[in-house]
Amino acid sequence: MFRTQHDVHGNETVPHWLELALVPSNPLLFQRTTNMLRSAPLQRCARELQLPVHEWPHTGPAGQFDVGVVASFGRLLSEELILQFPYGVLNVHPSCLPRWRGPAPIVHTVLHGDKVTGVTVMEIRPKRFDVGPIIKQEEVAVPPHCTAQELEGILAKMGANMLLAVLKNLPESLKNKKEQPKEGVTFAPKISIAKSCIKWEEQTAAQIIQLHRAIGMVQIFSVLFGIKMQDDLSLLLDQIQNDCDVVPGSVLFHKMSQTLIAHCKEGWVGIKTVVLKKKLTAVDFYNGYMHSWFQQNPRTVHQECRFQTLKLIIALCQ
Repeated sequence: MFRTQHDVHGNETVPHWLELALVPSNPLLFQRTTNMLRSAPLQRCARELQLPVHEWPHTGPAGQFDVGVVASFGRLLSEELILQFPYGVLNVHPSCLPRWRGPAPIVHTVLHGDKVTGVTVMEIRPKRFDVGPIIKQEEVAVPPHCTAQELEGILAKMGANMLLAVLKNLPESLKNKKEQPKEGVTFAPKISIAKSCIKWEEQTAAQIIQLHRAIGMVQIFSVLFGIKMQDDLSLLLDQIQNDCDVVPGSVLFHKMSQTLIAHCKEGWVGIKTVVLKKKLTAVDFYNGYMHSWFQQNPRTVHQECRFQTLKLIIALCQ
């Protein structure tokens, strides 16, 4: 957020009293899109802008700031801390609250196929996440085929502009705040490893593609494979044989497009890369693992070569 504000308003000087508090990242959790890799870039940005940096829960001397701002922070603030700021603490949340309260609103926006999302600048309340009054809220259409990472960039710029507008006239902005409606509340929990496992027998091609758009930046899993998918299979579907008797997870190689094609509960998905010990293109995976097997088993039906649902990981994570 600090980098975005500086880029949008590059001619403005960052106030010398601006300081940054970071939460140490946890690499074992799938957090709001790329949050688990975010603290290092923020630290670099703070150094470039010569901003003091504190590591949570240490926030520097109390009573020296007018207002606090959090974004993708992931920690509850105590009432004692909030009261140290005369104008309170603001949160920039990438959804139209009360829809998608929680740590992964962008992921759930994409995962559930929302057509419209937005950004909310709200006032922090102690003890609960994302329940405070709305200070400013704007909507935006979700672009077709948008990934969570792409949507994050759109909402980051939008949120930076909204936050600056609020801060420029803070007393008036706070005067016009309104409580969140009680209707339409939904929750956006963190994405677990179990959620990232493809269930070939249960999920349609559309659902798997939607999952990939939502969390593809952290890999989705099938057996021991992390896979990268191709969104548009419209040019290939006419060339795929009738799939009535094809077992979910069955894999074909489409030579013309150099794409692996896997059968789902309903439909097919295209796979451009597969991750084993290292990343392999679809061509390399076919040549290394499929081609020789089919040569040795020429009469074997293709569904005997297939991806399987990673049931062990799902069981461990539930």
